[in-house]
Amino acid sequence: MAPAPVAGLPSARSQPARAGTAARSADVSHRLPGAVTAVSTADLLAEVYERVTQVVRRPETWARPTRTSWTVHELLAHLLLDARRALVTLSTPADSLPDTDRVSYWRGFRPQDTDGARAHVALVRATAAAHPDPAALVDEWVETSRAAAHACRVAEPDVLATQGHAIATGDLVHTLLLEATVHLLDLTVDVPDAPEPPDAALAEVRSVLVPLARGPLPAGWDDLTAVLKGTGRSPLDDADRAELGEQARLFPLLG
Repeated sequence: MAPAPVAGLPSARSQPARAGTAARSADVSHRLPGAVTAVSTADLLAEVYERVTQVVRRPETWARPTRTSWTVHELLAHLLLDARRALVTLSTPADSLPDTDRVSYWRGFRPQDTDGARAHVALVRATAAAHPDPAALVDEWVETSRAAAHACRVAEPDVLATQGHAIATGDLVHTLLLEATVHLLDLTVDVPDAPEPPDAALAEVRSVLVPLARGPLPAGWDDLTAVLKGTGRSPLDDADRAELGEQARLFPLLG
């Protein structure tokens, strides 16, 4: 399956530095959906990032296939771009209240074959090719992902600009967690004895998939199955389609 363009370089509008951001953050925190959960979500994000690191520090994994069209080496470049975007976004306050949240953010990232998607695939491959020694890419990933996780932990509740949207801090962190969790599953499909995402991370991803599906998911799906089928990593079978009914046409729910 071709990877969806869910974590490219930031396209947020430029924002000038402004005085009094901390005071504004405190003032709006009670109005920001998800802001109060940012710290615990950031801890979970840090754990998922560390599990990615455990995988990519094994040189024998670098050329292995993943659940996307990329190798492990290339998918790590994609994840690195997302960690960089996190650092940029956390320093880019928006000029408005949120216009998206942890669920609606993903409605723009259904799998699609577009010029933008193809450009992102090319960008990722170019980033990987710029690190012909994957060990150098791993070192940059470790440094950047840990910095991003720390920045998420200490971020003040605020409204941030990313990819043309305004989003609350806690919801931004949740989108990073979802992406990292799904891509950890992608990375490990052909890697023996690889760490799996924490159960809590899978549950958080499912909590986004349910509203995207506009109704409950099949009762027999555990969280792992829900994530794999909800993101198109595993196909729906006839029984799934029968239980989902009209909801089945919405799958995959995100790329």
